[in-house]
Amino acid sequence: MLNYVLTCCSTADMPFDYFKKRNIPFVCFHYNLDGQEYPDDLGQTVSFEEFYSRIAAGSMPTTSQVNVGQYINFFEPFLKDGKDILHISFSSGLSGAYNSAIIAREQLLSIYPDRKIMIIDSLGASSGYGLFTDIAADMRDNEATLEEVSKWLQENKLNVHHWFFSTDLTHYKRGGRISAASVFVGNLLNICPLLNMNYDGKLTPRKKIRGKKQVIKKIVRMMEIHAKDGIYYSGKCFISNSACYDDARKVADLVEEKFPLLNGRVMINSVGTVIGSHTGPGTVALFFLGDRRED
Repeated sequence: MLNYVLTCCSTADMPFDYFKKRNIPFVCFHYNLDGQEYPDDLGQTVSFEEFYSRIAAGSMPTTSQVNVGQYINFFEPFLKDGKDILHISFSSGLSGAYNSAIIAREQLLSIYPDRKIMIIDSLGASSGYGLFTDIAADMRDNEATLEEVSKWLQENKLNVHHWFFSTDLTHYKRGGRISAASVFVGNLLNICPLLNMNYDGKLTPRKKIRGKKQVIKKIVRMMEIHAKDGIYYSGKCFISNSACYDDARKVADLVEEKFPLLNGRVMINSVGTVIGSHTGPGTVALFFLGDRRED
């Protein structure tokens, strides 16, 4: 019988029931909305609909990562129960949570020297990070050892592709990420920026696409170019969206049309409250396994 527990952060942006069903405990980031702090608990405390409605009305949430103490409190019950831990962390390119987890591990191993705590930097975010964790859960369920799963994750994390586009630049301007002039020009020309996650786990702008129809075609084209085995890709595909389900559904429909060998239908999830605090409404993200991210 396997003697380890697989864990991750809430920023993997999978449904609450998914983590419960797959037996994957998660530790919550937090966000502050209109002066009140909330856990990033996958829509349980504040629904995604309410969260994005409040942003659309002008709220500007701020976020906080999991700190060392929170990691210690999260990990220690498993260690007390005689379990080893495989924790997959949110990208170190976007947050200091990975470093906090490493510090927590060293402190806990001084108390529980006979236990193992493996910390994997996913270099991923949202449901791309979720896809990475899902693969680990499949391996665990197929009786792979802690060491076998850890080795695969380390060797393959850069093969998880993250492609994003946004049809609403308002929140980017509010947060100071782009200038008011850029938003004006972008809205005037109907520009939808296309980004992906680079090898450092950071979001990187790649293209400026004119029009929603064109950016939907382009993001699926990126999957055709980069997916393992091209249009014969037979792995899973996840999508996350921030209050723009119809756009996500159009991407999913096109993916399912272009890739007939997919492992099941495309799963569409919500961008969670922490990542959504930075993107605002209007973001669609596409995730799949493919070639190695080189830049």
